[in-house]
Amino acid sequence: MSDLLSHRLALLAEHHNLSLLSQCLHGIERECLRVDNDGRLAMTPHPRALGSALTHPKITTDYSEALLEFITGTETDPTKTLAELDAIHRYTYSKLGDEYLWSPSMPGELPEEPQIPIAEYGSSNIGRLKYVYRQGLALRYGKTMQCIAGIHYNFSLPEALWATLQADEGDQRSAQDFQSSRYIALIRNFRRYSWLLMYLFGASPALDASFMRGRSHQLEQLDDDTLYLPYATSLRMSDLGYQSNAQAGLTPCYDDLASYTTSLHKAVSTPYPEYAALGTKDADGNWQQLNTNVLQIENEYYSNIRPKRVTGTGERPLHALRARGIQYIEVRCLDINPFLPLGIDLQEARFLDAFLLFCTLQDSPCLVDGECRASNENFLKVVKEGRKPGLELRRGGEAISLQEWAGQLLAEIGTIAALLDRSQGGEAHAQALAAQQAKVADSSLTPSAQVLETLRRNGESFSQFALRQTHLHAEHFRDQPLPTADMTWFDQTAQQSLAQQAAMEAEDTLDFDSFVEDYQRSLTTLTPV
Repeated sequence: MSDLLSHRLALLAEHHNLSLLSQCLHGIERECLRVDNDGRLAMTPHPRALGSALTHPKITTDYSEALLEFITGTETDPTKTLAELDAIHRYTYSKLGDEYLWSPSMPGELPEEPQIPIAEYGSSNIGRLKYVYRQGLALRYGKTMQCIAGIHYNFSLPEALWATLQADEGDQRSAQDFQSSRYIALIRNFRRYSWLLMYLFGASPALDASFMRGRSHQLEQLDDDTLYLPYATSLRMSDLGYQSNAQAGLTPCYDDLASYTTSLHKAVSTPYPEYAALGTKDADGNWQQLNTNVLQIENEYYSNIRPKRVTGTGERPLHALRARGIQYIEVRCLDINPFLPLGIDLQEARFLDAFLLFCTLQDSPCLVDGECRASNENFLKVVKEGRKPGLELRRGGEAISLQEWAGQLLAEIGTIAALLDRSQGGEAHAQALAAQQAKVADSSLTPSAQVLETLRRNGESFSQFALRQTHLHAEHFRDQPLPTADMTWFDQTAQQSLAQQAAMEAEDTLDFDSFVEDYQRSLTTLTPV
């Protein structure tokens, strides 16, 4: 263990600081496809009974009209976060009729690309902007790739903890700048070590063969309808045979917040020749992408983790980060575990807390070119062959076995888990850590291995397995309806969201072309550093 990590652990273990570790905030966003009884993509509109996808605070859609996204609030106890996520699932199932929520991250057999419905958000300018942005995603990357679902884990540390660390270091920067710099340091360490999460929690080693739609790939045939890689952990996070695009050369700088926002600012304001040739409108004058830049908006950048700040109405993420600094981080690389009704459980959340605190407290020098490349290569190697016996990764320019490095990391993370248990009582974090150590010792315990074992044991294709799990989870949620008070709250929230969308549509006076022009012009107020 590094001297710096030991020092920070000792500091937080002091009696007057220990309670700070129980004040971290957690939030979860879970995506899942609506499907019919046979597992085919639902072609129906977003259910009106669920409210407005544009304005509902808990239930929205991501890329497709059929791709639901559930959003919890933030809680200091992830038990409450998961309880809220559970309630959202139960409410949704009460309104789905004969439709279902697809259990895994990878979709089953999808319709032809033109038939995959893009999410719609009504006739307001902001609703139309969200729709056109998604049209741009279809144009740039295809619709199939946008139908993959995942879990996003949002995490923040209390401001008092940052203040304690800053006072200990004698750092003279503003509290906002110190906090942002430490969140960026967390992100650097996450890039170094996130391959471990892919090994432990990756749950997409196989997919429906139709997903590749005839594109070349390196996947193997498990059966007539299933493609896989024998040692893969998360094909969802691999390249899946996609060719390079404008994002291939986009690697935002994580030295500090200013350089990060500057690199993203450049991407959202620099034209990309291939997109420029397509234009923002088609031959009939209909919008097909918001602009022809490398990124249409900041959120188009596909990263495993993002620095975040709650934005005001109409405020761009880059403006919010520059003005008020980083508020929390969003982990975006987590697969949905198809064996779990919520796709995630408390044990995983407890380990994620310890892992993210380790990334926060461990020394985090800036990533030099070689280390940045090695981190990317380690991540991709683990998602494609993480369970391969004897697999070696690169650390400090030298080869090291995955098992050895994982063991060392888990030992250090174990000190964090122990401190969290001291802060909160019980042994929940130590138990979560022990479960991960068992996976490193025996790869057959990982979700990815369990998926493949289940397919082989039952003689099921990926989609048959996924549909069976989908029906099991539907029964789980439908057998335990929400209490009346909770149903009433969700019903009222749905109606309020519909009224809010209608009001937004009635209040719009600016034509859409001018609205998009103003939106693009807002970037000019963000002067690159």
